[in-house]
Amino acid sequence: TKLLGRAPTEMEYQLRNWYMFTWLSGDHIVEQHIHNLDVINWVKQSFPVSCSGLGGRAYLSEPDHGEIFDHHAVEYVYADGSRMYSQCRQIPKCKGEVYEAVQGTKGSWMAERNVFAIRDPKQNVTWRYQAKEGEANDGHRLEHIPFFDAIRHNKPHNEAERGAKSSLTAIMGRMATYGGQPVTWEDALNSKLDLMPERLAWDAAPKPKPGPDGRYPYAIPGRTVAL
Repeated sequence: TKLLGRAPTEMEYQLRNWYMFTWLSGDHIVEQHIHNLDVINWVKQSFPVSCSGLGGRAYLSEPDHGEIFDHHAVEYVYADGSRMYSQCRQIPKCKGEVYEAVQGTKGSWMAERNVFAIRDPKQNVTWRYQAKEGEANDGHRLEHIPFFDAIRHNKPHNEAERGAKSSLTAIMGRMATYGGQPVTWEDALNSKLDLMPERLAWDAAPKPKPGPDGRYPYAIPGRTVAL
């Protein structure tokens, strides 16, 4: 098969294949896994002070696979010394799970498929979320309720700071997996890394450029400077 008309410019191609380029999607740890990281930040009511991680490309190898990793594993450290162990993988035909779990000294909690329960060390349920009759029991609806209420009653509703800090949590994880070195919150916050093209136009040149075989360079931990 052949393309009809002219071939796309490199900018057009990358925008159409946006998920595979870090400057557009942030890699899937930022584009998708951020939601899971955000949950644990909410549980902690704080944000990590440092992280270290590993990742790579076990499946992604074709020219249209861009430059992102297909798996990341990151250990985040909070100021009180507690840890968040974060794993995400996007590889076909592998087991897929999406959940968050918290382990404490007196029990554990897992959020999976709208089941929210706390269990003691013997796995007895000590608390379970039960929606009241007529009350929403869906996370998407529950997050919309205060937002719509703010609109209807002209009340402020600003989550920009939290969104920015959760984004930075994901970005510092990517920096750690790409570079293979520990990254602190301050490292990420003060980084001068700029992935954006010098200008945005259909004929502009994005920074990632394919090699002679059509494949794009990607991060090599231990070699790549990710900050």
